[in-house]
Amino acid sequence: MRRLAPIALLALAACAGSPPPPDWKMNAQSGLEGFTKHYLDGNAKLAEMNFAKARAEAARTGRPDLIARVELARCGVRAAALEFDDCPAYQALRDGAAPAEQAYARFLAGDWQDLAGKALPAQYAGVVKTGDAAGLATIKDPASRLIAAGVLFRAGRLPPEGIATAVDTASERGWRRPLLAWLGVELKRAEAAGDQAAMARIQQRIDLVAASTRP
Repeated sequence: MRRLAPIALLALAACAGSPPPPDWKMNAQSGLEGFTKHYLDGNAKLAEMNFAKARAEAARTGRPDLIARVELARCGVRAAALEFDDCPAYQALRDGAAPAEQAYARFLAGDWQDLAGKALPAQYAGVVKTGDAAGLATIKDPASRLIAAGVLFRAGRLPPEGIATAVDTASERGWRRPLLAWLGVELKRAEAAGDQAAMARIQQRIDLVAASTRP
């Protein structure tokens, strides 16, 4: 589950003989992982409960940079489901954020000019280098691939095959929230093209996914 995190926010690994990580760090990581899982699964209530836990645990340190990391991670995961804003909670703390988080924030905002790939999580370097969907194929982690696709889509740089990649990625993982969002994009494209057959096919998929959330 830890691979779902868009960036390595809270390093938990300890060397042999080192003291165990503090409780707040383990709890914050657990909360962030829980938020990611439940958000992508489409369970908003559990997602927000876990995020609140992650933020509260990070706040125990009194360090704005750690809270900025948690807030930025939330914005990254939301981008996977095409939910965008200017990440206001992070913006309020960005002056105290570390360079890695500042670079990731620029990546999410589509501000890639002079953005060094080495400052980002390694999985995004290919996308930044090419500036288009060609780099999606190099991203092995499904959540990170969806985040990159969302950022490209927001910037108007995602071609139809990139949208199909996002749909396939969300579908393979059974992630309802991003799958519904990306299928919605495909549906709008089919409607604009007047492709009735494609519209019916996509709507059927949307209905199946929506039905899976009901008791």
